[in-house]
Order: sequence, then structure tokens, then C-alpha cells
Amino acid sequence: MLIDARGLNCPIPVVKTKKAIRESNGEGTVETLVDNKTAVQNLLQMAKDEGLDAVAEQVDEGTYKVSIAVSGAVEKASAENAKADDNAAKTGNIAVAISSTCMGVGDEKLGKQLMKSFIYTLTTLETKPSVILFYNSGAYLTCEGSDSIDDIKALENMGVKILTCGTCVNFYGIADTLKVGTVTNMYAIAEHMLNASSVVKP
Repeated sequence: MLIDARGLNCPIPVVKTKKAIRESNGEGTVETLVDNKTAVQNLLQMAKDEGLDAVAEQVDEGTYKVSIAVSGAVEKASAENAKADDNAAKTGNIAVAISSTCMGVGDEKLGKQLMKSFIYTLTTLETKPSVILFYNSGAYLTCEGSDSIDDIKALENMGVKILTCGTCVNFYGIADTLKVGTVTNMYAIAEHMLNASSVVKP
């Protein structure tokens, strides 16, 4: 099955590809054409999250093809879901959504200090979030130059999933400086928020 998602903004390529995977009944390969590397990364990460094998190639100038093997998708998805359930048991089913380098509204210097303290405090609490979502200027916190990199890496090592908005790192020109976690898309961000028992936004 071939999907032409060129010219479509995030998360539409992921949405169309996930729909095609569901309709494939676990057979064959879903191929998606996109026109930017962020879309490629989003599709590869989505496939990984679904437990599916995927490869990407550049077809021509400005066109990339992501091929996802959906054979055995049901079995792989079940295994991944079991792993996710086990991880949720070790952490809380809580999503932390960070949209800024500052915590709260007011003095910027104070806000940055509070955010750094908040992230550090997460490493010390018995109950950890299952995922931390970084988007808008919050994306800077997972990139080079952030004072919170070590704490975020510590959280990742404790089983917390660290996801940063791909559209955001591209907008700010910091995609090549990501130091922890993986790039994600708006579909995954919305999905994590809706599936969480609670969403914390510092």
C-alpha cells in the first residue's frame, strides 16, 4: 500500500500511515512518501513504538520513502503493549507536558530556576511519570546547552520516556543538538496525553 503524504504537515503523515497499518490486517508493507526529514523520523519512531520494522530511503530530491513491514503486526504490538504495561507499573501512568523553559508566569530568570528544580525533583520522587513531553520552547531543555540534560538522562535511565516535538526542534533550528530522548510528532504527543491517567503541566 502506497501513501503519498508529501506536502502534509505533522501529524498527518503519521495519521494516514497508522490508518493504513490498521487496514492492512497484519499483511504486506505500507510505504509512505514524504518530503522532509522530520516526517521520516516521525514515521520511523512510530513504527518502532508499534514494534514494526521500518526502513527509509531518499527516492529523489526532496522525496523520501518510509517502508513499514506490517506482517506480524498484531503479535509485535501485543509484545510491545505488555512491555509498556510493565513499564507503567514501575512508573506512574502520568504524562508531564513541558512547553517552556520557564515554570509559571513572571520573572524569566526565576521561571528557569523553578523549571530546573522541578525536573531535578522528579528524579527524587518515588512515583515517576511514564513520559515527559517537551514541545514549543520546552524543546530547548532536551538539547545542547540545557542545564537539565543530566537530570533528564537520569529520568530516562529510570524508565521514563523522553519525547521532544520534531516540528519544534526544526522551527527553532536545534534538531541536530538533541542530547536526550527521541523526536516525536503531534499524534504521539496527543495520544500520550489522552491515554495518561493525569497530565501535569508545570
